[in-house]
Amino acid sequence: MKEFIDLRSDTVTRPTPAMRKAMVEAEVGDDVFGEDPTVNALQEKVAHLLGKEAALFVPSGTMANQLSIKSHTQPGDEVIIETSSHSYNFEGGAGAALSGVQFQCLKGNRGILQASQIEEIIRPADHHFPVTKLICVENTHNRGGGSIYPLEKMAEIYRLAKSKALLVHLDGARLWNASVATGIKPHEYSQFADSVSVCLSKGLGAPIGSLVAGSPSFIDRVHRFRKMFGGGMRQGGIIASAGIYALDHHFERLKDDHQNAKRLAVGLKELKGISIDPKQVETNIVIFDVTDTGMTGVQMAEAMKREGVLIHAFGKTQIRLVTHLDVSAEEIEKVLKVFKKVLGKKN
Repeated sequence: MKEFIDLRSDTVTRPTPAMRKAMVEAEVGDDVFGEDPTVNALQEKVAHLLGKEAALFVPSGTMANQLSIKSHTQPGDEVIIETSSHSYNFEGGAGAALSGVQFQCLKGNRGILQASQIEEIIRPADHHFPVTKLICVENTHNRGGGSIYPLEKMAEIYRLAKSKALLVHLDGARLWNASVATGIKPHEYSQFADSVSVCLSKGLGAPIGSLVAGSPSFIDRVHRFRKMFGGGMRQGGIIASAGIYALDHHFERLKDDHQNAKRLAVGLKELKGISIDPKQVETNIVIFDVTDTGMTGVQMAEAMKREGVLIHAFGKTQIRLVTHLDVSAEEIEKVLKVFKKVLGKKN
């Protein structure tokens, strides 16, 4: 089987040998009965990291976000969200199908909203209107190119929400990246949200799993809806142990991914036909445009695959690259050489 350098996403990471050993040796029980000690330990660990009282382990980030939306709202409520956010675009229409909510979208600057924008569209109390109930923010923002929500902007949005009796959910699938890049602790970000979802299977490299964190009453409601959405995972400690290992051993090394992403951006900037601003690469996501190469994003991806590099076409002429623990600094240099080779063939 051909070995590829895979930059399509940080979800493609595979468990390290040490992580696999932790999984094999995990102490387990029946989590549906609340008796899996490893799942319980992971939930307590993440709740502590996020400064929340409780957390619940779930299979995916999509499930974590949608459980949060469901638990915060009633059918017919309205959710304010940035127009390119994951929960709105890439979760199968679940907000409408599972929670009966409608989204009101705002265009942010690389995914980042201003409190003043949000304030303008909060519905007044009138039976003609849906009830504005929830504000969703995403940190880091995927389609914003791994952009980091400034802490002061999260604080402004949260203060606005509280003044209007609204709730805030933080999609923190890559919150770990924001924390490592800025030095701001996860709990400092999550203090400005009523609920937080975090992912273990992206940059941290666990094979599966996300968590939702919040107040005990909120997590009790999430737990009920987890049953409705598909249930618990019985001896989940086998995969929860991977999450614990990832948090203990793979958190600080995220800075390596950020350095590799910056190197990619700087190297791509030097190639003819590629449009990119390296200053916008804040974490592990690199987005650039290939219009001036004369190729579409799909054509570029196909050409790179033939040379042993997997990349993701992110629109007609855009490409997204995501660095992660399975791609070394040496491989980044190889990728840049492959881009140069592919573009040389085109020209």
